[in-house]
Amino acid sequence: MGLMEQLLSFIFGGGRNVIAETAHVFRENAEAAGQREVHLTSQALAQYAAEFAHSRKSWFDRAMDGMNRLPRPRLAFGTLGLFVVAMIDPVWFASRMQGIALVPDPLWWLMGAIVSFYFGARHQVKAQEFQASIAQTMARVPQVVSNTRALQSLDDEGAPPTQNAALAEWSKTKL
Repeated sequence: MGLMEQLLSFIFGGGRNVIAETAHVFRENAEAAGQREVHLTSQALAQYAAEFAHSRKSWFDRAMDGMNRLPRPRLAFGTLGLFVVAMIDPVWFASRMQGIALVPDPLWWLMGAIVSFYFGARHQVKAQEFQASIAQTMARVPQVVSNTRALQSLDDEGAPPTQNAALAEWSKTKL
């Protein structure tokens, strides 16, 4: 018995657990990894939210946003208008299309580059605004979780007992 006691005290004695300490060498501590992950995520979200915290409020920025919204609807309605004009006055439409047929290819390429850069830049701006709104939402998650836990604790305090005494007595009499 003394040998087993010495062996077990060597492994588990003195407030140590040699097996657990050895396992940590080969396998990451899940709790510590979770804490590190939460810390890393919260720091990244805080940095991300701070990066997009400023908002544009000047009249010039609002006017430019309004101007940036015009080309897309104009292009769409203009294209639809061409279809309508082609049905109403085919000769007028055909004469205009003959003029467009004379535009050289490099000018079409330039037009395509300008339009694609415009819409590409607009897409990038909108994507960044979307990411900023996600960052702001994610920054509010800890407060929402805290509020939810507080509400659940209030619900648990006022909850009725899980065992209904009258129902338990009634079920005993029926059996």
